[in-house]
Amino acid sequence: MSLSLKNPENLDTTTVKVGCLYFGLFSGGHQNGHYDEHRRRRNVVCKSFTSPVLPPTAVIRQRPHRGHKSCWFSSIAIELFLVVLIVMMIVSGIDARNATQRSLEYKVECLEDIVRFYRDPNRPVHKIWTSSECSKYYLCLEGEVFNFKCSEGLLFDVVRQICDFKQNVDNCDITAETPVPKPLLDEADCQDNQWACGDGTCLPSEYFCDGSVDCPDESDEGWCDADNDPNAAESCDPKNCHLPDCHCSKDGTIIPGRLEAHMVPQMILLTFDDAVNFENWDLFSKVLFKGQRRNPNGCPIRATFFVSHPFTNYQYIQKLWNDGHEIAVHSVTHRGPEMFWSHNATIEDWFDEMVGQANILNRFASVRMEEIRGMRVPFLRVGWNRQFLMMKEFGFVYDSSMVAPFSNPPLWPYTMDYKMPHNCIGNKQNCPSRSYPGIWEMVINQLEVGEYTCTMVDSCPPHLSGDDIYRMLTHNFKRHYLSNRAPLGLYFHANWFKKTEYLNAFMKFLDDLQKLPDVYFVTNQQAIQWMRTPTSSNMLHQFEPWSCKPKHLEPSEKVCNLPNMCKLRSRVLQQDRYLYTCKECPPQYPWIRNEFGLD
Repeated sequence: MSLSLKNPENLDTTTVKVGCLYFGLFSGGHQNGHYDEHRRRRNVVCKSFTSPVLPPTAVIRQRPHRGHKSCWFSSIAIELFLVVLIVMMIVSGIDARNATQRSLEYKVECLEDIVRFYRDPNRPVHKIWTSSECSKYYLCLEGEVFNFKCSEGLLFDVVRQICDFKQNVDNCDITAETPVPKPLLDEADCQDNQWACGDGTCLPSEYFCDGSVDCPDESDEGWCDADNDPNAAESCDPKNCHLPDCHCSKDGTIIPGRLEAHMVPQMILLTFDDAVNFENWDLFSKVLFKGQRRNPNGCPIRATFFVSHPFTNYQYIQKLWNDGHEIAVHSVTHRGPEMFWSHNATIEDWFDEMVGQANILNRFASVRMEEIRGMRVPFLRVGWNRQFLMMKEFGFVYDSSMVAPFSNPPLWPYTMDYKMPHNCIGNKQNCPSRSYPGIWEMVINQLEVGEYTCTMVDSCPPHLSGDDIYRMLTHNFKRHYLSNRAPLGLYFHANWFKKTEYLNAFMKFLDDLQKLPDVYFVTNQQAIQWMRTPTSSNMLHQFEPWSCKPKHLEPSEKVCNLPNMCKLRSRVLQQDRYLYTCKECPPQYPWIRNEFGLD
């Protein structure tokens, strides 16, 4: 369903602008952390003939054949249509006390310099964190204030400009987001090796965009994307970037070692996010990885598991690791809101979440610390330089959270020595701007599904049939295999396989690829090992990192037959949780800042 809002003669421009801005509130607000173009299919179209300034969440798309702008917004079309009708009634003088209305009884201050929704700047201090107050928001247009309220049970997030569940909103005390001034840098009279803040304060140049606010006006941390960071990474310099420690190219499509495509093995990267437990263990142990499917070198196919802590069975993790799969980190809490990871998490938060989860995997699943090499951020919300500073300090080898714009041919993974070879895409995504030599980005190439694109397989359009899924997988395999053979990433949450026709389609796809002599299902770490030392397909039987020699395990590392079922109290969560592990039960449920579960 789509709705085109025109400007009839009897409808004033204020109504059009309020309606369009109200629609903008929902743009990007119903996201799962992925860049999902297919969500356009459920959009509402709102055309503003008065060209109002839209909230940053609105995506402006030029329509050359019409000559004016269209703003595209997320679903709930019927609800939004009713909102516009209500606003129209307001302008016509009809009472609509239970919906959107002008402030009549209590005059909320008009903040005309704020072009986004804001909170009442004069709200009582003792009510700031109450649901009734935090669900209200306002908009001032041409000197007139319009008030809005979220649906029952939801609060307004002034940063993301959406209504969301209470547990995901942590800014009820913020009235409005104010733009951070741009630093003057070398435009002011500062000493050598110093730059100027927006207010003229001079500080050492290394203080700018280092993740810590130093300028009185906060301008040193306000303009820090790859295009504005004065200390940003430089563009790729192939003359000074050499394997095994560095790989880059201008557009990201060049094969490591510059091998000919026909000499390159087509790597398939299967990854699974979140908890491993009784709900998905049969899928992994009895269906996907029974051992009968093997790579051309005779070794069983492997996958990478990005593990988050809640509800994970660590006996199962230990079994997967014993069997040769890669275990990587997906955070301790997997907490919301999504923007926390991109904009609010401090370096300490990143250590608590990612290093903390590595410690949990090591303690309760016996995964060797030196084999925990990779991480993926919840919701694919990249954490700017803070995330990569943590990775550098701890020794993570790679990240797999950044989504690249759709392209043919697809992109190869690259190291972070230089500026990333693609745009940072996603709603308020926050990609790193600095150089982090030697850290690999296992970039996420989007899948093509007809006119849509999607990041994870389970974020593709839900109306697809089993045959559609099979065709989608085959089509995207050919996009890689018949071009530059960049690794094909197939990223899943296990729940996707609960639909039988999807599972059958995937198994049929696996069977097809088993017939090809140069297609390998490998872990992310195995892919990096190949990229560090590119080896032609006809030599892979001798490629040690892809061999399947039995792993020498200490007795304490071998998975047990019957785990300890630990019923543990969590002081933080204020409830009992179960922990399944072959190790001894800890006194407390492990959590951030207490990953070993100590008293």
